[in-house]
Amino acid sequence: MRDCAGPFVFLAPLGSVRRVSNPFPQPPSQEIIATLRRGHAAQTSGDLATAESCYRAVLARDPNMFDALHMLGLVHAMREQYAEAEMLMGQALAVNPRSAVAHSNRGNVLSELRRLPEALAEYDAAIALRPEYPDAHSNRGLVLQDLGRLEEALVSYDQALALNPNHVDALYNRANALRELKRLEEALASYDAALRLKPDYVEAWCNRGNALIAIGAFDEALASYARALAVRPDYPAALNNRGNHLIEERRYEAASADFERLVQAKPDYPYARGLLLHTRMHCCDWRDFDGLRADIDARLAQGEQACSPFVYQALGTDPALVQLCSQIYAQDRDPPAAEPVWRGKRYGHRKIRVGYLSGEFRAQATSYLMAGVYDAHNREQFEIFAFDNGVDDKSPMRARLEKAFGGITDITRLTDAAAARLIASQEIDILVNLNGYFGHGRNGVFALRAAPVQVNYLGFPATMGTPSLDYLIADRRVIPEGERAFFDEKIVYLPECYQANDVRRGIGAAVTRTQCGLPIDAVVFCSFNNSYKLTPATFDIWMRILRGVEGSVLWMLESNATMAANIRREAEARGVSASRIVFAPSIPMEDHLARQSLADLSLDTLPYNAHTTSSDALWAGLPVLTCTGTTFPGRVAASLLENVGLPELVTASAQDYESLAIRLGRDRAALGVLKAKLAENRATTPLFNTARFTRHIEAAYRTMWQRSTSGAAPEGFSVPAISG
Repeated sequence: MRDCAGPFVFLAPLGSVRRVSNPFPQPPSQEIIATLRRGHAAQTSGDLATAESCYRAVLARDPNMFDALHMLGLVHAMREQYAEAEMLMGQALAVNPRSAVAHSNRGNVLSELRRLPEALAEYDAAIALRPEYPDAHSNRGLVLQDLGRLEEALVSYDQALALNPNHVDALYNRANALRELKRLEEALASYDAALRLKPDYVEAWCNRGNALIAIGAFDEALASYARALAVRPDYPAALNNRGNHLIEERRYEAASADFERLVQAKPDYPYARGLLLHTRMHCCDWRDFDGLRADIDARLAQGEQACSPFVYQALGTDPALVQLCSQIYAQDRDPPAAEPVWRGKRYGHRKIRVGYLSGEFRAQATSYLMAGVYDAHNREQFEIFAFDNGVDDKSPMRARLEKAFGGITDITRLTDAAAARLIASQEIDILVNLNGYFGHGRNGVFALRAAPVQVNYLGFPATMGTPSLDYLIADRRVIPEGERAFFDEKIVYLPECYQANDVRRGIGAAVTRTQCGLPIDAVVFCSFNNSYKLTPATFDIWMRILRGVEGSVLWMLESNATMAANIRREAEARGVSASRIVFAPSIPMEDHLARQSLADLSLDTLPYNAHTTSSDALWAGLPVLTCTGTTFPGRVAASLLENVGLPELVTASAQDYESLAIRLGRDRAALGVLKAKLAENRATTPLFNTARFTRHIEAAYRTMWQRSTSGAAPEGFSVPAISG
């Protein structure tokens, strides 16, 4: 979600005309006064060129005319030429240092220049000159809010409102501070008070929607965004925020329409181009796919905020651009804190305290993979803690996790600073980021350095692009030795597959092909990947595979109705009957695992492989065919297959991938051999040996902890395989 920033109040009254004192003071001429007033009228109407001309005409006559300097500074501020504005306002204050309005306005300009301590000093000067000045109090609150001093900001807003209870901008800014403090109900009350005074306040409608999202009032939030857009149909923040929430609701076609409007209205809006392509990919709407992807790549190479890192996983093929994408996003959203919460204290516990921070402690992919690790941790050597930024879905998985951790700490209503302080109070030695840029993470907590060692693991298969994360846990298949430079973290290599798996996952009752709408005797290829991972290039290959294997079908997860309709159309356009595409509905996980054994071969995607989805297939007894990609997310399936003893299903090129799929599809006996081999290997190879994996990741934690407690800087290392 993008906030609509609180407005600074620029005041530019044209009162008495001031100029520098001289031994023979002369009152300004009527001509100068008339010129200033013409400039002010033009400025008020938005004619900044005429206003500037008037003020410069006055300054040509008298370079030290306070009002002309001040007002010309405001013209530059309105043009977002803040350096010029600050210089002119400084000159104006040299003429008349007792102008509270000029001090406040210069504070606004300094705020825009991110010179926040100087801005705060200007507001303090304005208030010292004029304590009853509500705008200066409100503007001061904005700077305190930017500095993270939210409680002090509230005091300033309340002072403004004590002077003027109907100060609509102070009400709005106060609501924003309350929302940042997670005092959401109070924030909503303040937004509503502002909207009663100013019903067309689009920023308030937009941020009110954000607060409603945070408390789970989703329908009301969408209505709030709609009110903002009714006032200003192409208001960028409302289009962005509504589009992002529609993604959460899996209403991808509607989200795509919002991002298309957003890109048209504001072509350089941060991350909008990536979100437009992402929502289209969810629908398998591949209009101008290659052009949009090339445009995103080019913009990222120029350092633009063209795409968020999570979205880029399904697009990026150049590891240098993948890293740059994360770095751009990290600097924008979660720059490292100037004053970290953890400041070097060594805890010295007998057991290593490992904290897992996630928004997915529920029936979700991360927990399906990690639950067995939580169960298997050596309690004699490790204490484990869960910090939850998600929801309790009351599922059996949630109950299992609660038992494994002995309780889960909810941080959803804590600010990043409060959550970091809470984690530090638990004296966590190693804090593991299980989300990264995926899902409901809290990267701001890591930016505040909540623990001595901070680790990027599992949820986001790329660098976080920030020094806040010390280590990334991987294996040599997903990150070859020669590509460590593309990661800001130090790489820790596990000896086998980096991805955890849970040996206790249940598989439902057997079903038949007829029950699932599949042909009884045909070869069934399948892909249960998320639709946003499917590119037109991969689909081209799949259709050639179907044409090469007579009577075969492709079984796909129906992500949404629009996706299914588009896939049928795209198949027909490639000479394949839409009847050869069979769609599977979403069903409970155990039943989903059970039905996968009905397929003959799972076809992987590029540039973003199936990760948990590949583990699902292999656990269910379904072989997976993959092609090795050029980035971490494109190599995960290769790591899984090699660690379950099926390296023959890892291909090195798209041509090899296609040829092998066709060859296997024409040889039912070979497919049977692969299934039998997988069934035998599942119990004997490393991939599904949860206890073995846990000992390896614990060895990694132990080395990280030892380096930290000895005062050594983070450094990459390899974990040796345990014997046996």
